[in-house]
Amino acid sequence: MFNKNIKLVIAGLIIAYAVYQFIEGSIGNGIFLLLLSGIFIFLYFKNEIILMSFLRMRKQDLDGTQNWLAKIKNPESALVKKQQGYYNYLHGIIFSQKNLTQAEKYFKKALKLGLSMDYDVAMAKLSLAGIAMQKRRKREATTLLQEAKKLDKNNMLTDQIKMMQQQMKKI
Repeated sequence: MFNKNIKLVIAGLIIAYAVYQFIEGSIGNGIFLLLLSGIFIFLYFKNEIILMSFLRMRKQDLDGTQNWLAKIKNPESALVKKQQGYYNYLHGIIFSQKNLTQAEKYFKKALKLGLSMDYDVAMAKLSLAGIAMQKRRKREATTLLQEAKKLDKNNMLTDQIKMMQQQMKKI
């Protein structure tokens, strides 16, 4: 909703007013204002629109996810680097159902910008491996599958990786 820089300015102003409240002796107001500024600092690192997009994605509502992502007009200036990675990651998931070439572009951009969690990186590489396999690029698909297997520390993608390896043997 707010630009990332505006969030920091609002948080700074609230913290300054909280310090003023501490000086005036209103400790309760100062603590409340510090907690309120914490919300804006949290939203600087975790964009609220991307959080809402992930909630729609959990409900398997791809159209709703795309509608939420469309509200971000200029992702390069409105989001920090990791958020841009997740913005592209979500677009990659959406386009993997429609257009594989677009999905591949978005997943590669997401990996280049960076994703915070190893599971998300593994999922992006697994999706890229599936796209490469469908485009008959077996060597690239094998490399991406191995990287995804290394990143999957909790063995959440083990079944999908095994299934893709079985499909690769048929090619």
